[in-house]
Amino acid sequence: MLTLRRLQGSQCAPWLARTNATLQAAKPSTPPPPPAQNTAGTAKAVVSNAGAKNAGSSSTLEAVPAEQTTQGRTRRFRTSRPSITLERPRQYMRPLGVGVLPVYDFAVNYIKQDSTNLKHELASFKTELESGKLSPEDAERVKEKIAILEIQSEINLPSVRWKARNGLADLSKPVYRHLLEQRWREDGALDLLMERIHQMNVVPDLLPSLHPTVDLRLNFPEAPPQDTVRRTRTKRKLEKVEPGVYLLPEQTRKQPQLYVSVFHPEPRLYTLLMVDLDVPDPKNSSFQGYLHWMQPNISLSSQSAEVVLPPAHTPYVPPHPQRGTPYHRYVVLLLPQQSPTEPIEIPVPTDRRRLGFNFRAFAEKYGFNGANGGGVHMWREIWDPTVSHIYEHTLKLEEPVFGREPKPDPYAEAKQSPKYT
Repeated sequence: MLTLRRLQGSQCAPWLARTNATLQAAKPSTPPPPPAQNTAGTAKAVVSNAGAKNAGSSSTLEAVPAEQTTQGRTRRFRTSRPSITLERPRQYMRPLGVGVLPVYDFAVNYIKQDSTNLKHELASFKTELESGKLSPEDAERVKEKIAILEIQSEINLPSVRWKARNGLADLSKPVYRHLLEQRWREDGALDLLMERIHQMNVVPDLLPSLHPTVDLRLNFPEAPPQDTVRRTRTKRKLEKVEPGVYLLPEQTRKQPQLYVSVFHPEPRLYTLLMVDLDVPDPKNSSFQGYLHWMQPNISLSSQSAEVVLPPAHTPYVPPHPQRGTPYHRYVVLLLPQQSPTEPIEIPVPTDRRRLGFNFRAFAEKYGFNGANGGGVHMWREIWDPTVSHIYEHTLKLEEPVFGREPKPDPYAEAKQSPKYT
């Protein structure tokens, strides 16, 4: 049996001596060559993309040096690919090379042949429509067929699916608009929005019905850290707001960044509104609305990503849920105007008319209808000390304080009488 034990200091000396003698005998008599010159500043490694030849295009990737020689030692570096952006788009590459899996090659060729056949059929319908020999009913039927074939002829191509999934879609093409809208409606984003809208009674408290056709997204700064020192020294990033969540009044001091996905190619005009549904109305023992923001005549199309606002109409007032009230629902609406091309004129409301804003009367007057489409988003807030600062410096009003009326004490009279007689 082999037994391992730790050698003491006196026992290590003979063993070290024998080891050093062996190393001296094995050392070559000729001096080592001079160290290689460091070429890290000029070397560039070009990594060939293994899947580029399978995709029919050759692409190269410039990375950091793969090897660097320093004083006789070779240091290896790991190469990395740059991230996908609109400025640096990445081409689609087959996951399997030609001939690796014959059944995969057969499937790809079948999809391409089907796409080619549909494109030939599409071209014949376009020629028939341009001839001008069709009746109005037949022309409408052919136009519908063309709209369907423009999507069907490319929707199954792997490169089209890949680009739509990785944010490289060309929204001027109907197939990409169809895929993005299908993803929005079926992957759960729209379901979550409508669930929060109906659970929190935005419908019917604000408007009787709502059928969104625009994917509206909001970005606010992330919540501040709890540490007081880090609160003033940390730069907070913008983050996407999930519908119905609670935000702090400090996060919403400035207007949000709005992003949209629009699925119609032609420009259309929309009106933006932001309404608080839960401002107390003491005279009627109820609640009333407050108009925080309004901007008409916003032009949007499928090429729009971030909402570019025209000159300010009704400036943004930050949310300020009153002290003593439950949570407030803040709703942002992006509604299509009656005429998609003709701007509308809406008078700028005064600060007093913001309070008590009646959206239903406003929608009836200017022809807004949630059933005709548009976009919607919402979140909730409750009072904190930041609201007092908003009332003092932004609104320049005295902050109201609300609360429930105290319940009468049925034993108040008995408590005033002597306890012992």
